[in-house]
Parts: sequence; structure tokens; C-alpha cells
Amino acid sequence: MLKRSVCLAMLTAGLVILNRESATLAAGVSGQYLETRTCQIYTGPCFANSETGLTGEDAVMAWSILDGTHDGIDLSGLKVVMAVHGDTTLGHGGLNDGQNMKSVIYVDRTASPDQQRALVQFAKSRTGPACESVVRISEATIEMTLDEIGLKGELTVGDDVRLVTRKAGRGDCICSNETAFYPPLTQVEYFAPGVTVVGEFRGRGLGVRWSTPGERSAYMATFSY
Repeated sequence: MLKRSVCLAMLTAGLVILNRESATLAAGVSGQYLETRTCQIYTGPCFANSETGLTGEDAVMAWSILDGTHDGIDLSGLKVVMAVHGDTTLGHGGLNDGQNMKSVIYVDRTASPDQQRALVQFAKSRTGPACESVVRISEATIEMTLDEIGLKGELTVGDDVRLVTRKAGRGDCICSNETAFYPPLTQVEYFAPGVTVVGEFRGRGLGVRWSTPGERSAYMATFSY
């Protein structure tokens, strides 16, 4: 198990970017988090403004729970993933910016029925308005890894979701004003933006399928609630 003291950092244009959001809830569940969106999040204002209203309505959020319980159920070693679609760009307000949102939730196939129910409730507790219209809950084989030092992440959810992330480098800077322009869609502890090498959603229920290879649209993070 990775030490809690290990934080996420990204070397970009010679600068180490380190972000932290303090937890507001008593720690009970901790682990790793991956996110990808259909808009750039590590970018400059001019690039972000050109995408507003045109893209960024979709996202995948994935939690790998290393340790902890939710609603009294032990979720250690289990994973849960939510895919989201709305009618507007998920920007500075994150999920609160979404309109006509709907989502699908994937729960770890290895979990017991009680654990699967707790995983659904856990995901709903972290995603606010995105969970108000859950159109499908499906169990799936979920594989997820995150190298917190090298900042490389991978996620597969059956045949529906495929995500590969890496840290950004000098060649990923275009305007030299890049920042973590939009915050993560859920509360996390340490996080770093990066590049979506492979980002695909091919699932049912949302009415959309998408692929965003090579976009600066990923977050790699740890969480402790």
C-alpha cells in the first residue's frame, strides 16, 4: 500500500505543480483517483474559452479504494467508476455547471452485494448533481493503477472505458500560460493534471460515445475522506 505521505507532483515547463484540497470530512475512506474529461483542463484561458459551450460535457471519474469503510461496509481493495454526460461544459463549477445531467455507475465485480450497494452510495456521495439521474448501474471487471511518483495511470472497465494517463512535459505546453484551469470534479487530497494518452467511453445509457487521445484532460489524485 502506498504511504499517505506521498504526494502528487508534475514537472511542466521546469516547474513543479503541487495542489492540495483539504478534506472536510472525517477520514474514513482513502485511495487513488483518476479523471478524464472531453475538454482541456491543463490549459490557458484562451484555449479554455474557445472550448466553452462546445465540448467538455462528458467525464469519467474512478476511485480505487485502498482502505476504509462507507456506511459501515469495508470497501478496502474495491473500485467504483462513474461516467457523466450533460448539456454544458463542466468548467470552474465542475459538476455544478452541468445541465440535464445523467450518469452510469460501474461497481467492482469482485464486491459482495452489500459492498456493491455501498460503492454506489459512496460514488453518489462524492458527485453531487451528477448522481441525481443515474440511468444505469452495472457490475464490471475494473482494473486501475496509479504510479504516484511517475504520474502514470491506467483504467479499464470491461469493454466500456479505457483510460491511460501520463504527466505533462515541456512539449505539452502551447501558450506557456498553462495551469490546472478547471479543478477536479470531486474533492481530492493531492492532485496533478496530466495528459490523456487514451481516453474512451463506449458504454450504454448516456447516448454518447467519445474518445480524446492526446488531450491535456486528465487528473491523477489521492483522496482521504
